[in-house]
Amino acid sequence: MTDDTTLMDVLAIGAHPDDAELGCGGILAKLARRGNRVALLDLTKGELGSRGDAVQRLEEAQCAMETLGISVRDNVGLPDGSLANTPEQQRQIIPFIRKYRPKVLIALMAPDRHPDHSAAHALSRDANFYSGLSRVETGQESFRAPHIYYFHPYTEYAGTPSCVVDVSETFDVKLRALQAYRSQFHNPGYKGPATFISTQEFWDGIEVRARFWGNRIGVKFGEPLYHDGPLPLDILPGL
Repeated sequence: MTDDTTLMDVLAIGAHPDDAELGCGGILAKLARRGNRVALLDLTKGELGSRGDAVQRLEEAQCAMETLGISVRDNVGLPDGSLANTPEQQRQIIPFIRKYRPKVLIALMAPDRHPDHSAAHALSRDANFYSGLSRVETGQESFRAPHIYYFHPYTEYAGTPSCVVDVSETFDVKLRALQAYRSQFHNPGYKGPATFISTQEFWDGIEVRARFWGNRIGVKFGEPLYHDGPLPLDILPGL
């Protein structure tokens, strides 16, 4: 039977530590602030990253999680740089979906410049589907999250998002969570090779992006999400 202490409202899945914070950190902090039970699941430890190592990144991930106001984070331990939508990797994710039984799953969107991100999109989606099949044996009750949304960690390649969430009240929390990844983002005091995400330009772009999407919905900061098919509404927003 399910342990009720692990039931979550939302499970956010990233390929690497920091993916979820980049793409939907403001949303996750907002949900946590409003009392929703939120869990983070990293598929890899980010061990192939040019800066930092697996131990350091796990420590940074823990600090970032606490900054967001989230109390649960897990790591599947799949190989960084080798994510693939295979039955073997799906079966390693399914126990976490069944453990947390989230009402909403938030996963990476595809296409994406990082191959692991695109793979994680299909991998998370299909693992959630197979998690609902009782004949997939894990020693747990079958479960399939009924709602899935997708995020891009930095640049949109998928056109107009399905919705934009107002994160004006928690954007500062998102930035503080990202600053916990001292080995990854712009940090002049860190000795390591320059990367795409370690530049001042990339860091400044995080706010530019949030302001752009916020402007699209008439607020200060926004984070876009994608959804397969039309979003169901009970009533028109604004009424």
